[in-house]
Amino acid sequence: MAELDIDALVFDVLGTLVDKPAGLRAGIRALDPSLDDAGTEPLLLLWQRHIEREQRRVLDGDRPYLAGDALDREAARLVAGAAGVDDPAAVAALALSARRLPPWPDTVAGLARLAERFPLIGLSNASRTALLGLNAHAGLRWHQALSAEDARAYKPDPEVYRLAVTVSGLPPERLLMVAAHAWDLRGAQRLGLRTAYVARPVGDPPTASDRFDLYADGLADLADQLDTRHGRKRSARG
Repeated sequence: MAELDIDALVFDVLGTLVDKPAGLRAGIRALDPSLDDAGTEPLLLLWQRHIEREQRRVLDGDRPYLAGDALDREAARLVAGAAGVDDPAAVAALALSARRLPPWPDTVAGLARLAERFPLIGLSNASRTALLGLNAHAGLRWHQALSAEDARAYKPDPEVYRLAVTVSGLPPERLLMVAAHAWDLRGAQRLGLRTAYVARPVGDPPTASDRFDLYADGLADLADQLDTRHGRKRSARG
């Protein structure tokens, strides 16, 4: 098995390291405690579709850039309206639920293990403020956390991945982008980053035509593969 010569890892956050649907479900149920699963899921889907649609409109130039937390507030108003709730405080609390997302069971330990060998960079479509809240709530530990807000774009726009290249000071091919979303990894590939798909219950699985450098069942599996592919070597750093 050939070595994978990389010097830093770049992690997607939403879906890859934290369970976004679970956090949003909790926020929706707090908005209306009478909701059961059958009532919660359509509201969750309404939120998700709004965020995806509006990010796509920004990427397509059909809407001026708006940070992720502003889109969360829009989604919260839509969901609250659909649930028949018009209390501004309740809507604001629902919007903030997008920052209170639980980590996957292997996330914290996996990041700690990987950080022993590589600099870790978080790269998220979440706003700077939201990313701070996410990191604190989920116990995420980074050497650097970057928000797409700094590029005034959303992944998979190449300018977002370029943030990690610039901050690391490394050629793109020395960075490994880790994500549970194949569309995210394709975007990173277009800028020359290496790629690792990590399977999660949510996300965007690879298609038959995708060719990523690594495929992992979780962060422990990713670390094991990097131990082998990277030859347990680490580049010297000052």
